Amino acid sequence: MVTKPTLTVIIGSTRPGRAGLPIAEWFVERARRHGGFAVEVADLAEVNLPLLDEPNHPRLGNYLHKHTRDWSARIERADAVVFVTPEYNSGYPASVKNAIDYLHDEWKYKPVGFVSYGGVAAGTRAVQQLKQVVTTLKMTPVVEAVSIPFHTQFIDEDGRLQANEVMEQSVDAMLDELLRVEAALQTLRPVEARAA
Repeated sequence: MVTKPTLTVIIGSTRPGRAGLPIAEWFVERARRHGGFAVEVADLAEVNLPLLDEPNHPRLGNYLHKHTRDWSARIERADAVVFVTPEYNSGYPASVKNAIDYLHDEWKYKPVGFVSYGGVAAGTRAVQQLKQVVTTLKMTPVVEAVSIPFHTQFIDEDGRLQANEVMEQSVDAMLDELLRVEAALQTLRPVEARAA
């Protein structure tokens, strides 16, 4: 039996009342319907990592704290990653950078996609900055993305995202590409990581 690759969806905003939660819930439901991946969610508000508190460089993998070891195991399991991120002051939130910086090898040779949201720029400036960071960790960003401008107009009175056709099509295009790139990168990842 062929197992599906694991897609870990990281909810980047930790702000109370965040729009990232309904946006991520919509995306996760769509990703599960797509059927190409086994989908896991890592909500940074629940993961609750303190500001980086490991004394050793992450590339050593010598983690002292349980929260770091737990975070490492979650990302090690992933075959592909999607960040759901807002744009704050033309950049991405500190919670996302902190979560990335905790680890090193766990990110390597994994495709990464972005669901971004914001005002007129739809979070795209945050994504452009994030691409500089993730490529340094040998992740491969896909071009296809879900970019939601003026995102509050899509969230109904029940707090659920009501997507338009462009958003729906963008999800499928990004997931299809993540699947293709994940298959291509698979052989670059260590065998023990693929078996996890």
